[in-house]
Amino acid sequence: MGFLQRINSKFLVIALSVIALVYFVVFPLAVLLYDSVLVDGSYTLANYREVYSQDVNWRALANTVELSLIVMVASVIITFPLAWLVGRTDLPFKKGYRTLLVASYMIPPYVGAIAWVQLLNPSVGYLNDIFKWIFNLQTAPFDIYTTGGLAWVLTLFYSPFAFITISRAMEKMDPTLEEAARVSGSSPLRTLFDVTLPLMAPSILAGGLLVFIAAGSCFGIPAIVGMPGNIEVMTTRIVTYVYMGDEAGIRDATSLAASLMFIANALLFGMTWMLGRKDYTTISGKSTRPNMVELGKWKWPAFFGVGLYAFVAVILPLGSILLTSLLKSMSKGITLSNIGFDAWIPVITSSQYMESVWNSVVYGVIAATIGTVLSVFIAYLAVKTNVKGRSLPDLLTVVGGSTPSIVIALALVITFSGNFGLNLYSTMWILVVSYLVKYMTMSVRTIAASLSQVHISLEEAALNSGASWLRTCKDIIMPLIAPSIIAGWFLIFMPSFYELTMSLLLYGSDTKTIGVLLYDLQTYADTQNASVLSVIILLIVLVGNIILNKLTKGNVGI
Repeated sequence: MGFLQRINSKFLVIALSVIALVYFVVFPLAVLLYDSVLVDGSYTLANYREVYSQDVNWRALANTVELSLIVMVASVIITFPLAWLVGRTDLPFKKGYRTLLVASYMIPPYVGAIAWVQLLNPSVGYLNDIFKWIFNLQTAPFDIYTTGGLAWVLTLFYSPFAFITISRAMEKMDPTLEEAARVSGSSPLRTLFDVTLPLMAPSILAGGLLVFIAAGSCFGIPAIVGMPGNIEVMTTRIVTYVYMGDEAGIRDATSLAASLMFIANALLFGMTWMLGRKDYTTISGKSTRPNMVELGKWKWPAFFGVGLYAFVAVILPLGSILLTSLLKSMSKGITLSNIGFDAWIPVITSSQYMESVWNSVVYGVIAATIGTVLSVFIAYLAVKTNVKGRSLPDLLTVVGGSTPSIVIALALVITFSGNFGLNLYSTMWILVVSYLVKYMTMSVRTIAASLSQVHISLEEAALNSGASWLRTCKDIIMPLIAPSIIAGWFLIFMPSFYELTMSLLLYGSDTKTIGVLLYDLQTYADTQNASVLSVIILLIVLVGNIILNKLTKGNVGI
């Protein structure tokens, strides 16, 4: 009887976790799809025909696909050689460059957009002013409010997706085929193109498609950079329709959101299916790290080339944000006498601003705590049980993570505004739910990887000694995987803290977050306060990332 109670407690807790996942992930997305094909009680595609009969929406779809393709191709072209130089050559300062090259991954994209607006604004951009002064130009050489400017910013802040994917695969690649090519007389460059590139094809494809999905799902950068230049994409159109506030607007937004969700998930699962059908395994009797390629006379040119890219991609935009936050007066220009912390005082003493910061911290903590508990049980189900369908909850978290943020927000608005008994609209809980749906995936994967290393005999010994399953989890399993649990907590907290897209549609008068506040400040041209808040966000994210890296010994980062 005691054994049955222990088993029942295990599956009761897991079942509740799965039910919560189905209710808050599957149900809202299903309602969104259902509403998109329902008109006056009948099933029809009239909503789609109507929304795509408008030229502005076709242009938005075309812009989304075009920009995503440009960003995907540019990211792969940029990051493959960077990953090869950092991971496979004797490039100096490799560890520091790796940190810099993934640093933009932890910068909120909308903060990066604000930085590049400050740098390349055609009227008052810092870089444009410098180029005008150096080359004695009458007009600014660059305009950030163009398709090229939008693609530039998207590439800089989403290319780390490709870099991380490609570099990890490159460092784990079996070196024997490359060694055989070199022994046969191939040059390092010929070996790269004939052997390394084909072997890396799955990782290049995976990294590229991740960038495509992320760029197509982004709202912050297109809103800050694209909309002032009259460049609409799917996410900005959806927000525009939602802000209309009427039934027709919600209906059109629903159709666009369903389209975006279908495209994103079709690409993700198509990629998984395609890679699963191909065998890219190399056979080897030993496991060794790939040999380092000696760059010879190209060592220092490569060093300065990678350094230049890191400077442009990371240091320059961060320096712009920091510099703007330290100007005493925006109208007096950049001089030593105009540098100070004067602009910080009104921000950090403002109850309105600090309330938004506090809201973001509180909502992030709640989401991370609930999400980590759910992640432990979902990971346990997938790794430590033989129940049929045990991997389904993990798949549902992947669906939530791959679904564009704007789609999740709209689905939650439609579902939890009282139409189905539960009204969370304009409360903090709808924000918490949205963060859980979007950001639990990495937490589940991190904890599952750690759980797979814990031998089942430890759990069996505790159960046979009379401990309950929950007691076994608390005293045996959780202490053994504690670093991964903490890492999983941070992986939910950090993106929840600075999240913009979902918060913009879901916040209420008392639940404004720092992301929404920053977006409002930038929209209403309060550049200096926006810069101060951006630096505050970056400092908090940096501290969180340092803690996370220390806890995981550099294996996990934001």
